[in-house]
Amino acid sequence: MIRIPCPFCGDRDHSEFTYGGDGSIKYPEIGASKEAWISAVFERQNIKGKQLETWHHLYGCRMWMIVERDTTTHEIFRVWPADQRIIEK
Repeated sequence: MIRIPCPFCGDRDHSEFTYGGDGSIKYPEIGASKEAWISAVFERQNIKGKQLETWHHLYGCRMWMIVERDTTTHEIFRVWPADQRIIEK
């Protein structure tokens, strides 16, 4: 079972959330080529270990957040609101 510490509601079960995908993607400018958009949207890495993910607290505060999580152990290292796009590395 995964527990996600929502920055707004506190510690919650993952069943209250929906997974939004890779949180480290840098999308191209709106006028970029079709190939650039296809690459950004569909060509993803399947990272084993620590990665950034977006999660939506659908059955809670309804806010989006960035979760830094280990995909092999499900350990969560930190969580912050998605509008504070703090991406290190």
